[in-house]
Amino acid sequence: MERLSIAGAWCHTPRIHADERGSFLESFKTDVLRAAAGHGLGVAQVNCSISKKGALRGIHFADVPPGQAKYVTCVAGSVLDVVVDLRVGSPTFGAWETVVLDDADRRALYIAEGLGHGFLALSEQATVVYLCSQPYAPEREHGVHPLDPDLGIEWPADIEPILSAKDAAAPTLKEAREAGLLPDHDTCLAFYDTLR
Repeated sequence: MERLSIAGAWCHTPRIHADERGSFLESFKTDVLRAAAGHGLGVAQVNCSISKKGALRGIHFADVPPGQAKYVTCVAGSVLDVVVDLRVGSPTFGAWETVVLDDADRRALYIAEGLGHGFLALSEQATVVYLCSQPYAPEREHGVHPLDPDLGIEWPADIEPILSAKDAAAPTLKEAREAGLLPDHDTCLAFYDTLR
Protein backbone atom coordinates (compact mmCIF):
# COMPACT_ATOMS: atom_id res chain seq x y z
CA MET A 1 0.00 0.00 0.00
CA GLU A 2 1.18 3.48 -0.83
CA ARG A 3 0.80 6.13 1.86
CA LEU A 4 -0.90 9.29 0.63
CA SER A 5 0.22 12.79 1.64
CA ILE A 6 -2.37 12.78 4.46
CA ALA A 7 -1.46 10.55 7.41
CA GLY A 8 -4.08 7.82 7.84
CA ALA A 9 -4.81 7.41 4.12
CA TRP A 10 -3.32 4.69 1.90
CA CYS A 11 -3.86 3.60 -1.70
CA HIS A 12 -3.78 -0.08 -2.64
CA THR A 13 -3.08 -0.96 -6.27
CA PRO A 14 -3.64 -4.72 -6.63
CA ARG A 15 -1.88 -7.09 -8.98
CA ILE A 16 -4.41 -8.13 -11.60
CA HIS A 17 -4.07 -11.67 -12.96
CA ALA A 18 -5.63 -11.83 -16.42
CA ASP A 19 -6.08 -14.64 -18.92
CA GLU A 20 -8.57 -15.69 -21.60
CA ARG A 21 -11.27 -16.19 -18.92
CA GLY A 22 -11.04 -12.66 -17.54
CA SER A 23 -9.19 -11.40 -14.49
CA PHE A 24 -8.70 -11.99 -10.78
CA LEU A 25 -7.34 -9.77 -8.03
CA GLU A 26 -7.14 -9.54 -4.27
CA SER A 27 -8.98 -6.32 -3.54
CA PHE A 28 -8.49 -6.38 0.24
CA LYS A 29 -6.11 -8.27 2.52
CA THR A 30 -6.05 -7.49 6.21
CA ASP A 31 -2.35 -8.36 6.54
CA VAL A 32 -1.45 -5.82 3.83
CA LEU A 33 -3.48 -3.14 5.61
CA ARG A 34 -1.98 -4.14 8.97
CA ALA A 35 1.54 -3.79 7.56
CA ALA A 36 0.75 -0.27 6.31
CA ALA A 37 -1.56 1.14 9.00
CA GLY A 38 -0.40 -0.86 11.98
CA HIS A 39 -3.82 -2.45 12.45
CA GLY A 40 -6.45 -4.36 10.54
CA LEU A 41 -10.00 -3.37 9.68
CA GLY A 42 -12.92 -4.89 11.54
CA VAL A 43 -15.77 -4.77 9.03
CA ALA A 44 -19.11 -3.80 10.59
CA GLN A 45 -20.91 -2.78 7.39
CA VAL A 46 -20.44 -2.96 3.61
CA ASN A 47 -21.93 -0.15 1.53
CA CYS A 48 -22.63 -0.14 -2.20
CA SER A 49 -23.29 3.19 -3.90
CA ILE A 50 -24.52 3.39 -7.50
CA SER A 51 -24.19 6.90 -8.92
CA LYS A 52 -24.86 8.58 -12.22
CA LYS A 53 -22.29 10.87 -13.82
CA GLY A 54 -21.81 14.03 -11.80
CA ALA A 55 -23.12 12.65 -8.52
CA LEU A 56 -20.97 14.22 -5.81
CA ARG A 57 -21.13 12.44 -2.47
CA GLY A 58 -19.45 13.86 0.61
CA ILE A 59 -17.41 15.20 2.28
CA HIS A 60 -18.50 12.83 5.09
CA PHE A 61 -16.99 11.92 8.45
CA ALA A 62 -18.06 10.59 11.85
CA ASP A 63 -17.36 11.54 15.46
CA VAL A 64 -14.16 10.01 16.88
CA PRO A 65 -14.32 7.82 18.85
CA PRO A 66 -15.34 5.51 17.33
CA GLY A 67 -15.38 7.24 13.94
CA GLN A 68 -15.73 5.19 10.81
CA ALA A 69 -12.73 3.97 8.81
CA LYS A 70 -13.45 3.08 5.18
CA TYR A 71 -11.85 0.89 2.56
CA VAL A 72 -13.21 2.14 -0.77
CA THR A 73 -13.06 0.76 -4.30
CA CYS A 74 -14.95 1.36 -7.54
CA VAL A 75 -16.12 -1.95 -9.01
CA ALA A 76 -17.78 -0.49 -12.13
CA GLY A 77 -17.11 2.80 -13.90
CA SER A 78 -14.86 5.48 -12.43
CA VAL A 79 -14.89 8.08 -9.68
CA LEU A 80 -12.64 10.85 -8.48
CA ASP A 81 -12.23 9.95 -4.82
CA VAL A 82 -11.10 12.55 -2.30
CA VAL A 83 -9.66 12.35 1.20
CA VAL A 84 -9.69 15.50 3.36
CA ASP A 85 -7.84 15.98 6.63
CA LEU A 86 -10.53 17.33 8.98
CA ARG A 87 -8.60 16.66 12.20
CA VAL A 88 -8.18 19.98 14.01
CA GLY A 89 -4.54 20.29 15.08
CA SER A 90 -3.21 17.99 12.35
CA PRO A 91 -0.16 19.27 10.44
CA THR A 92 -2.14 18.73 7.23
CA PHE A 93 -5.49 20.10 8.50
CA GLY A 94 -7.60 21.20 5.53
CA ALA A 95 -5.39 19.40 3.00
CA TRP A 96 -6.97 17.08 0.48
CA GLU A 97 -5.83 14.49 -2.02
CA THR A 98 -7.62 12.88 -4.94
CA VAL A 99 -7.24 9.43 -6.49
CA VAL A 100 -9.11 8.05 -9.50
CA LEU A 101 -10.74 4.75 -8.58
CA ASP A 102 -12.00 2.71 -11.53
CA ASP A 103 -12.75 -0.73 -12.90
CA ALA A 104 -9.46 -0.85 -14.83
CA ASP A 105 -6.70 -0.33 -12.25
CA ARG A 106 -8.95 -1.52 -9.38
CA ARG A 107 -7.25 0.72 -6.82
CA ALA A 108 -8.70 0.99 -3.33
CA LEU A 109 -8.31 3.61 -0.62
CA TYR A 110 -8.09 3.10 3.11
CA ILE A 111 -9.34 6.18 4.97
CA ALA A 112 -8.80 6.31 8.73
CA GLU A 113 -11.26 7.58 11.31
CA GLY A 114 -11.41 11.39 11.46
CA LEU A 115 -10.64 11.92 7.79
CA GLY A 116 -13.29 13.23 5.43
CA HIS A 117 -14.28 11.25 2.36
CA GLY A 118 -16.18 11.99 -0.82
CA PHE A 119 -16.28 11.16 -4.51
CA LEU A 120 -17.54 12.41 -7.86
CA ALA A 121 -18.82 9.93 -10.46
CA LEU A 122 -16.83 10.42 -13.68
CA SER A 123 -18.46 7.69 -15.80
CA GLU A 124 -22.08 7.50 -16.93
CA GLN A 125 -22.65 5.15 -13.98
CA ALA A 126 -20.26 4.23 -11.18
CA THR A 127 -20.59 1.57 -8.51
CA VAL A 128 -18.53 2.12 -5.36
CA VAL A 129 -18.21 -0.48 -2.62
CA TYR A 130 -16.78 0.37 0.76
CA LEU A 131 -16.03 -1.64 3.85
CA CYS A 132 -16.77 0.29 7.04
CA SER A 133 -15.33 -0.23 10.52
CA GLN A 134 -18.55 0.95 12.19
CA PRO A 135 -22.21 0.82 11.15
CA TYR A 136 -23.96 3.97 9.99
CA ALA A 137 -25.07 6.05 12.99
CA PRO A 138 -26.83 9.24 11.86
CA GLU A 139 -26.35 10.97 15.21
CA ARG A 140 -22.55 10.71 14.79
CA GLU A 141 -22.36 11.49 11.06
CA HIS A 142 -21.39 14.91 9.71
CA GLY A 143 -20.36 16.58 6.49
CA VAL A 144 -18.40 19.48 5.11
CA HIS A 145 -19.56 21.16 1.90
CA PRO A 146 -17.62 19.57 -0.98
CA LEU A 147 -17.68 22.81 -3.00
CA ASP A 148 -16.39 25.03 -0.16
CA PRO A 149 -14.15 27.51 -2.01
CA ASP A 150 -11.83 27.82 0.99
CA LEU A 151 -11.29 24.06 0.93
CA GLY A 152 -10.63 24.38 -2.80
CA ILE A 153 -10.99 20.77 -3.95
CA GLU A 154 -10.22 20.65 -7.68
CA TRP A 155 -13.24 18.83 -9.06
CA PRO A 156 -13.32 18.35 -12.86
CA ALA A 157 -14.56 21.57 -14.46
CA ASP A 158 -16.36 19.74 -17.29
CA ILE A 159 -18.76 17.83 -15.01
CA GLU A 160 -21.71 19.57 -13.35
CA PRO A 161 -21.89 18.25 -9.77
CA ILE A 162 -25.16 16.82 -8.44
CA LEU A 163 -25.46 17.07 -4.65
CA SER A 164 -28.01 15.67 -2.24
CA ALA A 165 -29.99 18.24 -0.25
CA LYS A 166 -28.03 17.19 2.84
CA ASP A 167 -24.62 17.67 1.20
CA ALA A 168 -25.70 20.98 -0.38
CA ALA A 169 -26.66 22.25 3.10
CA ALA A 170 -23.43 21.05 4.76
CA PRO A 171 -21.33 23.69 6.52
CA THR A 172 -18.06 24.99 5.15
CA LEU A 173 -14.86 23.79 6.79
CA LYS A 174 -14.66 27.05 8.75
CA GLU A 175 -18.28 26.79 9.91
CA ALA A 176 -17.84 23.13 10.92
CA ARG A 177 -14.73 24.02 12.91
CA GLU A 178 -16.42 26.95 14.65
CA ALA A 179 -19.39 24.70 15.52
CA GLY A 180 -17.06 22.14 17.11
CA LEU A 181 -18.08 19.39 14.66
CA LEU A 182 -14.61 18.42 13.47
CA PRO A 183 -12.50 15.65 15.00
CA ASP A 184 -9.52 16.53 17.18
CA HIS A 185 -6.15 15.30 15.89
CA ASP A 186 -4.81 14.18 19.28
CA THR A 187 -8.05 12.34 20.06
CA CYS A 188 -7.78 10.55 16.71
CA LEU A 189 -4.15 9.57 17.36
CA ALA A 190 -5.10 8.20 20.78
CA PHE A 191 -7.94 6.24 19.19
CA TYR A 192 -5.62 4.81 16.50
CA ASP A 193 -3.37 3.52 19.30
CA THR A 194 -6.27 1.46 20.67
CA LEU A 195 -6.56 -0.32 17.30
CA ARG A 196 -2.99 -1.68 17.34
